[in-house]
Amino acid sequence: MRKMLAAAVSRVLPRVAPKPASRMLGAAGTFADKATFDIKPCELYRLEEGPPATAVLTREEGLKYYKTMQMVRRMELKADQLYKQKFIRGFCHLCDGQEACCVGLEAGINPTDHVITSYRAHGLCYTRGVSVRSILTELTGRRGGCAKGKGGSMHMYGKYFYGGNGIVGSQTPIGAGIALACKYKGSSEISLTLYGDGAANQGQVAEAFNMASLWKLPCVFICENNLYGMGTATDRAAASTEYYKRGHFIPGLKVDGMDVLCVREATKFAADHCRSGKGPIVMELHTYRYHGHSMSDPGVSYRTREEIQAVRSKSDPIMLLKDRMLAGKLASADELKDIDADVKKEIEEAAQFAITDPEPALEEIAHHIYKDNPPFEVRGANPWIKFKSVS
Repeated sequence: MRKMLAAAVSRVLPRVAPKPASRMLGAAGTFADKATFDIKPCELYRLEEGPPATAVLTREEGLKYYKTMQMVRRMELKADQLYKQKFIRGFCHLCDGQEACCVGLEAGINPTDHVITSYRAHGLCYTRGVSVRSILTELTGRRGGCAKGKGGSMHMYGKYFYGGNGIVGSQTPIGAGIALACKYKGSSEISLTLYGDGAANQGQVAEAFNMASLWKLPCVFICENNLYGMGTATDRAAASTEYYKRGHFIPGLKVDGMDVLCVREATKFAADHCRSGKGPIVMELHTYRYHGHSMSDPGVSYRTREEIQAVRSKSDPIMLLKDRMLAGKLASADELKDIDADVKKEIEEAAQFAITDPEPALEEIAHHIYKDNPPFEVRGANPWIKFKSVS
C-alpha cells in the first residue's frame, strides 16, 4: 500500500532536478574568492612607469569576463552564419579573436566614459550595454535593431557609444572632439578612441594627436593592431609598426591584446593618466582576428591556415582566461560549460528574433536625422519623391 501511495505521489509532484556538482561545491565555498596572476608587462614610451605586472581577478569578475567574451564570440559566429544565409547583407566586419580587447577596455573604465570605434564594432557595442538581440537585429536590418534597422554592421550606437564609423580613421578626430567636450564640461569622463593598424597611417589621426596633445584632452587613442590592414601585413604597409610610439610627443603603451587582464590593467592606467590632467595617451593592443577583414575576405590568401590555428591554440583570449580560472580555483569546468550552454541558448533566441522581426517601413526612412527638431521634408532619389523626417 505504501509503495502504491509513493508511486502515485511521485507521478503528481514535479521532480526536482539535482543541482550540478559544480554549483553545490561553489555554494559550499570550495572556490577561491580571488586569485593573483602574473601578466605580461607593457612596453612603454615616454613613461617612467606603467601598469602593474600582476593582476587580481575575483571569481565574480572572472565569470563575468568569461561569459561576456563567449557572448561576443558566439554572436560573431552567428553573424557569420546569418550572412552566409543572406539574412545579413552588405559590409560585415567580425571581431572574433579580439574579445579580450572590448571586454578588457570596458572593465577598465566607468560606464559614463565615452567610446568610439571603427566599423569592427559589434563587440564594443555589446560591452557598452547594447543587447545581443538588438545587435543581431540591426545586422539583419529590422525594426528592433539598435539603430532601428537603418545602420547595419558599421553604424551601431548606444548610450556613451558613438559607433561604428564606416570611413577609415574618421572616428579619431571625433573621439578627440568628445574628449574636448569632456574637458569643456569639467567632468572626469574620458574618451576611448579606437582605430586599426591600417587607419594609423591616416593623416587625420596625426591631426587628432596634435590637437589632443596641444589642449591636453582626456583621450585614450587605442590602436587595435591585428597585424593586417585588410589583406596587407603591417610591415608591408607601415614604415614603423611601433604604433604606440606614433604619437611622438604623446606617451604610449604596447599591450598584450589577447589577455583580458593585461588590457584591463593597461586601460585603468591610461584612464588614470587622462583623468589626472596629463593629456592624451596612445595604447596599442596587439591582437588577432580569426575571420578575414570582412565577410567578403576568406582571410587565407595573405596568411596561412596554420598561422590562424597557431594563434587559436596558443593565444586564444577565452582559453587563456578559462585556464587561469581553473588553475586559480575560481570556477570549475562544469560551471563554465553551463555558462557556454546559457550563452548558446541566448544567441539562438536572439538570432530567431533577428530574422523574424519586421523591416522598418519605407515611410520611416528619413526619420531621426536630428535628435530634436520639428518635422520636415527630405528629398528622395528624385525631386518628386518626398519623405517626412520626424525626430
